[in-house]
Amino acid sequence: MKAIVIDQYGSKDELKEREVPTPTPQAHQVVVKVAATSINPIDWKLREGYLKQMMDWEFPIILGWDVAGTISEVGSEVTDWKVGDEVFARPDTTRFGTYAEYTLVDDHLLARKPASISWEEAASVPLAGLTAWQALFTHGQLTKGEKVLIHAGAGGVGMFAIQFAKQAGAYVITTASERNHELLASLGADQIIDYRTTRFEEFLSDVDVVFDTMGGDVQKNSFKVVKKDTGRIISIVSNFDEELVKEYNVTAQNIWLEPNGQQLQEIADLLEQKKVRSVVGATFPFSQKGLYDAHALSETHHAVGKIAITFS
Repeated sequence: MKAIVIDQYGSKDELKEREVPTPTPQAHQVVVKVAATSINPIDWKLREGYLKQMMDWEFPIILGWDVAGTISEVGSEVTDWKVGDEVFARPDTTRFGTYAEYTLVDDHLLARKPASISWEEAASVPLAGLTAWQALFTHGQLTKGEKVLIHAGAGGVGMFAIQFAKQAGAYVITTASERNHELLASLGADQIIDYRTTRFEEFLSDVDVVFDTMGGDVQKNSFKVVKKDTGRIISIVSNFDEELVKEYNVTAQNIWLEPNGQQLQEIADLLEQKKVRSVVGATFPFSQKGLYDAHALSETHHAVGKIAITFS
């Protein structure tokens, strides 16, 4: 099968097209013929070597941890899935990712692709959607009537977080440049702050949950707006200054996504019911150049919504 691999850490030039063996499923795995995948910052951070201490893998490495496609083969003990099922998933984090024509997925990580959305829309959901879900609910314990601040609402994770928080009955505040305000309002944001002209910490207070997708000064200033004693700050980018945590006496967690098929199915049901939508901002073809261009766009940090890769 065709795959895009890296043989060493480095720039986008390390992305190479190659023929590699088609995977064979173990007992509780399926092989998915990939219809679409999507780009996440972990892809190029790993490509550049930032995560090598955490994931010290042998080369070649196939990047990519989102998949939407059709099951082409099932393992000997798979009972809930069959060949031909249309599925999507955030597979386990291994060096055999989804920048390939076929990929392996553990059967408990699969969810049924909503019939009402495209392959590209489906492939854009798992990693970003599960990250937002777990940040808000598993770790943030967000409940109806609470106030949540979601930083960088126009990003792939932010857009899902806005919609999930709104569905949960929260008052949703987000930060974004002015050009994205209309879109984010349509997704359910109640209050949108233009980070280019306004310092959020000067206008907000008594926020129950802050979802930090930025780190740095944004993370530090978030302590100024969260409720003392009961507030929660959940980050997906960096650890916290423990002195600030003590000073403000809040819950502060830096989390790492756990693939979860059951949660993804809950998200799939919201998508099917049109209570949530997947926003694909750009699409590139599955090729060496397509992945190069997609990584380049992701690295700007200014992509709106998700970046999808389509197989045809």
